[in-house]
Amino acid sequence: MSNPLLSAFETPFQLPPFSEIKEEHYVEAIDQALEEAKQEIRNIIKSEDEPTFENVVEELEKSGEKLSRNSSVLFNLNSAETNDEIQKITQDVSPKLAAFESEIKQDPDLFRKVRTIYDQKEELGLKPEQEKLLHDTYLDFVRRGVELEGADKERFREISIELSKLSLKFSENVLAETNSFELIVADEADLAGLPDDVVSRAAQLAQQKNHAGKWIFTLQAPSYIPFMEYADHRGLREQMFMAYMSKCLKGDDHDNQSIIKEVIALKAELAQLLGYPTFAHYILEQRMAEDPKKVKRFLDDLLNKSFPKAKEEVKEIKEYMKSRGIDHELQRWDWAYYSEKLRKEKYELNDELVKPYFKLENVIDGVFKTAEKLFEIRFVENSSLPRYHEDVRTYEVINSDGEGVAVFLADFFPRTGKRGGAWMTSFRGEKKINGERVLPQVSIVCNFTPSSEDAPSLLKFDEVKTLFHEFGHALHGMLADTTYESLAGTNVYWDFVELPSQIMENWCYEKECLDLFATHFETGELIPAELVNRIIKSSTYHEAYATLRQISFGLLDMAWHSLSPEEVKSITDVSEFEKKAFAPTELFPEVPGTNMSVQFSHIFAGGYAAGYYSYKWAEVLDADAFSVFKENGVFDKETASSFKEHVLSKGGTEHPMDLYKKFRGKEPSVDALLKRAGLVE
Repeated sequence: MSNPLLSAFETPFQLPPFSEIKEEHYVEAIDQALEEAKQEIRNIIKSEDEPTFENVVEELEKSGEKLSRNSSVLFNLNSAETNDEIQKITQDVSPKLAAFESEIKQDPDLFRKVRTIYDQKEELGLKPEQEKLLHDTYLDFVRRGVELEGADKERFREISIELSKLSLKFSENVLAETNSFELIVADEADLAGLPDDVVSRAAQLAQQKNHAGKWIFTLQAPSYIPFMEYADHRGLREQMFMAYMSKCLKGDDHDNQSIIKEVIALKAELAQLLGYPTFAHYILEQRMAEDPKKVKRFLDDLLNKSFPKAKEEVKEIKEYMKSRGIDHELQRWDWAYYSEKLRKEKYELNDELVKPYFKLENVIDGVFKTAEKLFEIRFVENSSLPRYHEDVRTYEVINSDGEGVAVFLADFFPRTGKRGGAWMTSFRGEKKINGERVLPQVSIVCNFTPSSEDAPSLLKFDEVKTLFHEFGHALHGMLADTTYESLAGTNVYWDFVELPSQIMENWCYEKECLDLFATHFETGELIPAELVNRIIKSSTYHEAYATLRQISFGLLDMAWHSLSPEEVKSITDVSEFEKKAFAPTELFPEVPGTNMSVQFSHIFAGGYAAGYYSYKWAEVLDADAFSVFKENGVFDKETASSFKEHVLSKGGTEHPMDLYKKFRGKEPSVDALLKRAGLVE
């Protein structure tokens, strides 16, 4: 069989021909595309023409298109539909790609051409987007070690390759540990408190795994989260918690402690090679926050405002337990359970009351209708488009003039070969070729509760927010309108990338939006205004605790990535280091044998190293930005058009603060976030 990855994709919208791609195709296709990309780079270097923006910077931007296309298929499937073979291929391919990237960015002859153009930038009459591409290209070379010499340059290359390997290994270990645990329940009495649909799915899973008549619970979110919130059996809650929080901490082949030490040491060394005090300084140079001190001030400010109230929230739960005659100490595996019970009593609200109004298909339709009202685009399902799994749903995105805007893939349910969580990605970014817009191929991947034989997929309110959140990222990719793919969509500063996603969550609390889709799955009744009001009132329930938890992760991230090479050498115990980092936010007794760092994929296997603070940073942006919609109307066309023009369509073509101020008219204020979170009156 011929290799479909070696030629142009003869498919609708040039989507990957997933059904034709076999594991054995990847290595050959990526190796060949790698050679083509290398030749394209050699052509730029060897050209004797006078260096220009067009023949150097734009040609660099265009180079490696097939390599990018083929590797995006591999890496996306390694996250969403993987197996042992794909994981091995990804491990083998990643060092080659890292080496190639280093080879390009460390080539002195190529850099001389880039620097020649950069030095002339004032006289070239470049458009703003061209200026940004030139600036980013130049800085990328410098940050990739092009000005290093001899052994330092070679060491930088070695570090880059090793980090790519370790990142993959970290992620694979977390996935393997997540998939390996099963809690098998044989006694029906042990299921007390659990919702019927959770029990039903557990029974179905047990049936599939040859444990008929029993129930199986896993560490996948749709199983783990409701178990921790509703299971009356405290011993089993503790067992589940310990299984979850001891992932990759057992001293076996999947232990990530040594990987963390290696990653941190390599990152600190890389930063030092380039002249930065720490890796955090290196990363934050290209962030809105700019430097570690500013991030620390930001997190400390939020910590000071949230800690006293979070302490009160924990005290409230302890008193609630006492009032029910419960005298054991409040532990981490108790928090979600008693917090949910008190929420139900305080607001007469729980997930089971809300879920009937959030049938998955209706919520999907709701995000589409929200986008249609705001940005005048439509989503037309086309099940004939290529997809990598039968669960994936495929759509054409069309504007009000009937023109194509994007292709959208949605993958909602957990599988063994899919990592946990939810994310947005793309198989192809938006760009223009000869003035013609190339449609982006955007995907969101989630892990929602699937339908069972006797119940449709009904989402918790938090899951509704997750869908709106990831859809916000997708809109950023789909509505991109830039010339260069490297500046399109989510290719923005990392502490700006969450604004489009987090602002979308706000519509989940608006009755005007909920009325578009939130109908009872059996009766068709619209979600009552009184229930929406209870959802809104409960939205600040334990918000200080939730804020503190996010701050704790941000502080842990900054602690790891603010180490100098000398300080890294002193780290002997990952758990002790984490304990010190968490200390300012701690509200619970220590639980030996648990650890967050070893499963913290965001910072050790994702793009959030020295950047986890950006979730709270973006909340400041989204609360401030949404206040404009609240003032003008949540579906105000003019406000939505301005947000689309200055934020969603522009990608990374300008500095994010400049884009934000064009939309908002001023810099963001933390006041809107503090008010929304109930931390100030």
